Amino acid sequence: MNISSSLNTVSSSYGQQKGNQMKTPASGEKTFYTAETPKVYQIFTTDNMLWTGGNGTGLSYCLKYADDSTDENPVVLAKGVDENGKEFEQRIYINDVNPSNATVVEMRALEAHYKVEKQGGFTSLPLEAGNMGLNDRRDFISMFKKSIEDLNKLGRFDLSLLWTKSMDAYLDLPNTNSKYK
Repeated sequence: MNISSSLNTVSSSYGQQKGNQMKTPASGEKTFYTAETPKVYQIFTTDNMLWTGGNGTGLSYCLKYADDSTDENPVVLAKGVDENGKEFEQRIYINDVNPSNATVVEMRALEAHYKVEKQGGFTSLPLEAGNMGLNDRRDFISMFKKSIEDLNKLGRFDLSLLWTKSMDAYLDLPNTNSKYK
């Protein structure tokens, strides 16, 4: 499976003002200062894509199986733009992902590969994953437990059960052994 055309970078330079060449208006006209327009990134989906999306930090990416991926050793390619606008490409070895010390991209790869049910149709990950950068590592099991505890304190037992179900799904994955629990 090929990931080469799944990321398209579009750079917009209109509206830029070079240097400090401001003129004083001849009459009572208003002067408008424009800032450099940031890059805009678009990720296009294809039939063999596992997942595409991003989070609130600006991190956006798509996931596909690598050409050398096998049932015994699944490998997922992640390609996208990090929270700083820098393009990246990573290989994620599904059997090596530890939910107790993972990046959000690794967890999305697990979610997609194992088809973990998305609670509310949106995500199976704790909501705190929405503020993680590309290389941020967190203990997702602890994040789940904290969310469940908070929801129970609020009396939201219905939501607490949904997050418990998600946490249990990650704890029960075939590649998750006792050293990760």
